[in-house]
Amino acid sequence: MVRIRPFADNDLARVCAIQAKCPQAAQWLGGDYLQLAGSPGGMILVAEVEAQAPHEVVGFAAFHRVDDEAEVRNVAIDPGRQRQGTARTLVAAGIRNLVELGVRRIFLEVRASNLPACELYVSVGFMLLSTRKKYYQNPDEDALVLALVRDGLS
Repeated sequence: MVRIRPFADNDLARVCAIQAKCPQAAQWLGGDYLQLAGSPGGMILVAEVEAQAPHEVVGFAAFHRVDDEAEVRNVAIDPGRQRQGTARTLVAAGIRNLVELGVRRIFLEVRASNLPACELYVSVGFMLLSTRKKYYQNPDEDALVLALVRDGLS
């Protein structure tokens, strides 16, 4: 069973290890996570497997909120745990938490080629807002800008 909980500083090594295994994830420095976690508008959630002792972190989702808007900043799941609903559980938990904080709109950018992520975001209510040409590098690729608005947040 997967449990979602807030990020703790001692999760940093595992979060960075998961990120390193996921080339489609934004490649942040450890300090970036600590800075976001310490920011008033920052929120990082981790997914851990409770059946393991000690509990093993298998994924994370990072969000940033400003007033009534928020952004999904980064999501990654350990490759051995992908396609099992963990990302959906993390994103849904993040949306619930953000709604409780008064967020009315959530945005994100995703690589146009990242079809599993696109399918996930659409399945939880995100809609295509626009395309940013050549937003990503290595390789150059368009970003799809997706939004989830209040009607989808209730």
